[in-house]
Amino acid sequence: MTARPIAVVGASAAGLAAAEALRRFGWRGPLTLIGDEPHLPYDRPPLSKQLLHGAWEPEKLLLRTKDQLDPLDLDLRLGTRATGLDVATRTLTLDGGEQLACAGVIIATGVAARSLPGAEGIAGVHTLRTLDDALTLRGLLANGGTPGSEGVAAGGGARRLVIVGNGVLGCEAAAVARELGHEVTLVGIAETPMAAAVGAEVGALLAEEHRARGVQLRTGVVDGFETAPADPAGTGDGQVTAVRLANGGTPASAGPPASEGVAAGGEGGSRLPADLVLLAIGSRPAVEWLADPALDTTDGLRCDAYCAAAPGIYAAGDVARWDHPHHGRPLRFEHRMNATEQGMAAARNLLAELAAEAPAAADGDATPAQERRPFAPVPYFWSDQYDLKIQAYGLTAGADRIETTVLDRAQRRAVALYGRDGSAVGVLAAGLPPRRLRALRAIVATPLPWDEARDQLRAALASGQDTP
Repeated sequence: MTARPIAVVGASAAGLAAAEALRRFGWRGPLTLIGDEPHLPYDRPPLSKQLLHGAWEPEKLLLRTKDQLDPLDLDLRLGTRATGLDVATRTLTLDGGEQLACAGVIIATGVAARSLPGAEGIAGVHTLRTLDDALTLRGLLANGGTPGSEGVAAGGGARRLVIVGNGVLGCEAAAVARELGHEVTLVGIAETPMAAAVGAEVGALLAEEHRARGVQLRTGVVDGFETAPADPAGTGDGQVTAVRLANGGTPASAGPPASEGVAAGGEGGSRLPADLVLLAIGSRPAVEWLADPALDTTDGLRCDAYCAAAPGIYAAGDVARWDHPHHGRPLRFEHRMNATEQGMAAARNLLAELAAEAPAAADGDATPAQERRPFAPVPYFWSDQYDLKIQAYGLTAGADRIETTVLDRAQRRAVALYGRDGSAVGVLAAGLPPRRLRALRAIVATPLPWDEARDQLRAALASGQDTP
C-alpha cells in the first residue's frame, strides 16, 4: 500500500518553510508541494521595492533553486491549483480533477489582491501581488517605457501614475515610481498614509516625506475610470485615461478640491488624469476553494493556538487566523517573517499530531515523537520607502493608544509605542538602525502594562542617546 503524502498547498515563503521543516523534523514519507504559479518559490516583499525599481532581477528573488530543492524529494506541482478539500478524509481536489488523499495538509495559500468594480479589462489598470504582476508594471515604468506602448505617450518619458490605496504597498510603489521619475498621485480613503498600520503621527511623517519627493496625496473614494480606445481603430479594451473620485476628492493636506492637479469632475466628483493605475487596496485571504463546512474561513482560515484548523489540517502565513496565546484573540498577519515562522510551527505540530495518531507505526514513514507547541511569535514587519526604513515589533494595527516620539523631523526619525486594553503591544521605529530596534523588541515580547513599557522605552532611548 502506497503511503499517503503530506501536502502543502501554497509554494511561497510559508509553504516552502513548512516543507523544509517537515523533512528537518523527520517526515520521510511522500511530500507534495502545490503552487498555483509556474515559478519556483520566491520572495514577495522585493516585488514592490527592488524588483519594481529594476535593481534586482527575478532570479534574485528565488528562495531556493531547483538544485536546492532536490534534496527535499518533493512532488512539486507548480502551476497547479487546489480547488477543494474534504476535511474528514484529508483529501485534496486539484484543478485537473485529481484527488489526493493525504496524511495531513498544510494550507499556505496566502492572499489575493483586491480589485475594484469596473476595473477588469481596462488596459493600464494593474494590481501588484505576483512576480508576473511586478514584471509587467516594471516594464511600463522602466526608462520611460516604449513609446506608444500601454500607458506610454507617443514620445515616451514620464507617465502619470495614480495609485489607489495609501497603505504599505501603495506607499512603497509610490516611492519607487517617483525615484524612476514618474508623476505619482497617491489616493486613499484615509487622509494619512499607512494610518491603519502605524497611526496618525508616524503616518504624517511619511506624508511629509512623500510630498517632499513630489508625490501628490489625495483623499477620496474611487467612483470609476475613464478610458479611450486603445488603438486607432477603436477596437479592443479601452485604455485608462483618468480615475474619478466621488464627491470632490481633495488633497490630503488642505486646499480646494480642484487644486494641485485635482480637476473638478461631473456630479461633484474629481478627475485624476492617469496613464497607469495601480490598485493597492488590500487583499483577501485565498480561502474561496475551502468550502467544507468543518472549516471557518471568516477573514482567513481559523485555527487554534497550534495552527490547526481541523484534525490533520493546519495553516500558515497570510491565510492563517489563529489564536495568539499572548494576545488572547485570533490574529492574522500578512508579514514576511511570520510566514516563515508559522510554516515551521505548523509543520512541527502536524507531525506531532500524526505521531500521536499512530505511535506504534513501524514503517519507514514514521515520525519521531514530539509535542505540539502553541505558536506565539513577536510579529515583525518592515517597509522601505526612499531612504527611510520603518520597522516594527508586535501589534501596531488596532491600537487604542499610541505615543509617538519624533526624534528628528527632518530626517523622519521617530519611535512609537502602541497599546491596547491597558497593555503595550507594539513598538515601531522609523529611521533607526536595526540594532536599535532589536533592543526595543523585549518591551513588547509579551504585553506589559502601559506605564511600565513606556518607562522601558524611554530608558532604551536615553541609553542610545536619542532622548524624547
